[in-house]
Amino acid sequence: MNFIESLKALWNSTGIANMILPADPSLNGFEQILHQFGHPIMLVICCFLLWLGIKKQFEPLLLVPIAFGGLLSNIPLAGIAEPTGFLGIVYEAGIHKGLFPLIIFMGVGAMTDFGPLIANPITALLGGAAQFGIFGALLLALCVFGFTMPQAASIGIIGGADGPTSIYVTSKLAPELLGAIAVAAYSYMALVPVIQPPIMKLLTTEEERKIEMVQLREVSQREKIVFPLVVLGLCILFLPDACPLVGAFGFGNLCKECGVVERLSKTMQNELINIVTIFLGLSVGSKLSAQQFLTVQTLFILILGIVAFGLATAMGVIFGKIMNKFSKNPINPLIGAAGVSAVPMAARVANKVGLEANSQNYLLMHAMGPNVSGVIGSAVAAGILLSMCK
Repeated sequence: MNFIESLKALWNSTGIANMILPADPSLNGFEQILHQFGHPIMLVICCFLLWLGIKKQFEPLLLVPIAFGGLLSNIPLAGIAEPTGFLGIVYEAGIHKGLFPLIIFMGVGAMTDFGPLIANPITALLGGAAQFGIFGALLLALCVFGFTMPQAASIGIIGGADGPTSIYVTSKLAPELLGAIAVAAYSYMALVPVIQPPIMKLLTTEEERKIEMVQLREVSQREKIVFPLVVLGLCILFLPDACPLVGAFGFGNLCKECGVVERLSKTMQNELINIVTIFLGLSVGSKLSAQQFLTVQTLFILILGIVAFGLATAMGVIFGKIMNKFSKNPINPLIGAAGVSAVPMAARVANKVGLEANSQNYLLMHAMGPNVSGVIGSAVAAGILLSMCK
């Protein structure tokens, strides 16, 4: 090889030479642009996601790793996201096998207090009502947008506002959509304070938002210990497919409440969940390659995701209005919006909107009931979807 050929080989091995792909005669118009300029477009999108995570603090603990993983996966020739690359290996071990979302659920369980739900168990119905957003979006994706059943189920789960559950279901049913669904799920979770208040105010009157609820009773430690075991037992009997998520969540919560394994509980709440979050975000970002993300499907997923989230919020509020009509004790419909699984952000939003209507109206603990039941509800919905798509 002479000097000129060596220089050509060196040039062809650079990112600059491979950033723009050759034209594909089989493509035309917009598809051709996405094909040729996919790498630089995705690098810009990933930098935008980094900006959202760092500057705007939109779910930064996951959006920053996801965005950086996207940057790594779009480096020409590096092969970092290939099956034998660093991110490919991490993805196969942690996402494809379903390990990372389960560990995240374990940590979330260790940080969750079921006291408000146990004190007022009827609010579990609000968490269940919010899951209608999942199945409404599923039907739209299946019947209107032409997605397959596994893909529609993966898109619908965005309505649960639970990132780990969305990742778990999608990795099992439609891994080709994982990047778009993960970005949509975590972006909309971060936008809870923006998306929910207009829907809540549209569906309630000023008088309904002023409703003050009865103070919750004190819950004993014994009740808190028994609760995750009862939930897991019901899951074992009626929906075994949801047991991985519910079981991991219940184990984390049991370690928190039993009081004899404090070291384990603190590890799950801090070191373990932080380590797994790093690898979860990076491996999800590996699916933000130009070929997988820059498609018309991604646009449809983003649209259906916001529809799912909006439907979940609306159904929670509407069901709260219905329950208030028939309940012996007053129920503020705003807490129904907390039925989505974004803990504790959705509960805080319900409390904030309630305080705007009545400065003495503290709804936070009441809203935590449907909020934590929404976590269980999204896991149960995931089990139903996995069963339907077997």
